[in-house]
Amino acid sequence: MAQVTEAEKKIRTVDNDTIKGWKTGGVFSVGLAQTSLTNWAAGGLNSFAVNGMMSVFGNYSGEKNSWNNSLDLGYGLLKQGKETGWMKTDDKIDFLSKYGRQFYKSWYYAALVNFKTQMTNGYNYPNDSVPISKLLAPAYFLGSLGVDYKPNNYFSLFAAPLTLKTTIVNDQTLADAGAYGVDKAIYDEAGMLLTHGKLFRNEIGGYVRVIYSRNNFKAEWLKNVAFTTKIDFFSNYIEKPENIDVSWETLLAFKVNKYLSVNINTHLIYDDDINIAVDTNNDGIMDRSGPRVQFKEILGVGFAYKF
Repeated sequence: MAQVTEAEKKIRTVDNDTIKGWKTGGVFSVGLAQTSLTNWAAGGLNSFAVNGMMSVFGNYSGEKNSWNNSLDLGYGLLKQGKETGWMKTDDKIDFLSKYGRQFYKSWYYAALVNFKTQMTNGYNYPNDSVPISKLLAPAYFLGSLGVDYKPNNYFSLFAAPLTLKTTIVNDQTLADAGAYGVDKAIYDEAGMLLTHGKLFRNEIGGYVRVIYSRNNFKAEWLKNVAFTTKIDFFSNYIEKPENIDVSWETLLAFKVNKYLSVNINTHLIYDDDINIAVDTNNDGIMDRSGPRVQFKEILGVGFAYKF
């Protein structure tokens, strides 16, 4: 006769949408897009694109403790025509870990760490000779202490009045240029270097993170839909606290069958420390620079496997 211990019973308990014990899983998907033109009178370019994404998680829920861990990876490449090389369209490493200790119903004292960077060099195409980003340039580390409101497994509101945000630019050329908000190099009147740019920038401020994620909707017409949206707000207490940094990501996945899916991923960013150059009069010369809203959208159709 099989026996179930008291500890095993607690691990298997399901109560009010909260699964006790460890829950792990993830999803992996690869999407392809291809265009081929031969003697096409209307013009155009042959193209081939591939986008890959992997998201894994390991979450623990106990009587008083909650520990959520996730790792998101994304990479995409595009090639157009015969003359151009491969161009990067997506590149992401995003690790998050959050621990909470319940103090009242759905409220937890919580600590959060988040690390973000990329895998390979990025360029301002069509110029593919001078990198504008690299592995760990930039990278972002965030550590927070606050409270977390978690009424169920799908929703979390984390608010942290004490947060350290560190921007890393581990490339001296980019750091000297003051990329991604770090202090740039200082030169004398003759153009001689006096001080290299800083590789780090530390900020102390307040942080709010809201996440809603579901892949088991009860409605019949939504049973093959997975939806995740998460938005982060950060305010630097010391410098321009009214200029709030925003990062908002949304993933909508439609499962066609066991291995085929359609994914829509969007990412909106506003960071007051990142200056983006623009050509305001379309003369080919970048004549203005400043913080701007960044937006990325990726639509993929292809193989997907959930585990």
